[in-house]
Amino acid sequence: MSDGKTFAVVASNSPQAQAALGELLNQYKTLSPDEADVIIALGGDGFMLETQHRFMQMQKPIYGMNRGTVGFLMNEFSLESLPERINKSETAKIHPLHMKATTITGETYEALAINEVSLLRQTRQAAKVEIHVDGISRVNELICDGVLIATPAGSTAYNLSAHGPIIPLGAAVLALTPISAFRPRRWRGALLPNNARVEFRAIEAKKRPLSAVADYTEVRDVLHVEIVEDLDTTIQLLFDAEHNLEERILNEQFTP
Repeated sequence: MSDGKTFAVVASNSPQAQAALGELLNQYKTLSPDEADVIIALGGDGFMLETQHRFMQMQKPIYGMNRGTVGFLMNEFSLESLPERINKSETAKIHPLHMKATTITGETYEALAINEVSLLRQTRQAAKVEIHVDGISRVNELICDGVLIATPAGSTAYNLSAHGPIIPLGAAVLALTPISAFRPRRWRGALLPNNARVEFRAIEAKKRPLSAVADYTEVRDVLHVEIVEDLDTTIQLLFDAEHNLEERILNEQFTP
């Protein structure tokens, strides 16, 4: 980044983030998100996800500082030489997933997901799902609690908890991961090219109702869900050079 970048700041409602916001505003001049070159986000990973969604259409770089818990997507909090840190930061570009979900009544909903799109059972009964990739049926009947498709940026979130693979940011692949699969027992998911078109089709949709979730957007009683990567939307995350996102994802694979 070149010198002279202006920035806006947003913060979560936590006391820690609000205190950091007060310190930053006392020390630096800020602009509104519409006017600034860079948006600073103060909070945890959940707030970073909110910030990405909130300003997604602006496609402005976001520099996060951790005032939450894990802070996987955040830089270390420090106000010292902040403009210089932002100017020297490295950019990681990610694309969200586009979800198109059709319900059993024929209604259609669309949403974007930065981390993952999940299909989840709504009742005590296991879900039954047919999975198509690029128009070809790959799993005729998956009996499970659910199934998800995750981006590299989201591979360390719900996907990892469901025992899915961690994906390096530049790998150009998506993770297709079952959630508590009962049948087929040995199927652990798949890695797909990022230009794949994935379809989930509910089997016995009325008896075994399913919800489709794209980050924050939930659609209940779905019959059919189609997911593709949205290459027209780019999210730019800024990281300090000594601790960038690629290194974090790589390091996560060696963390016990």
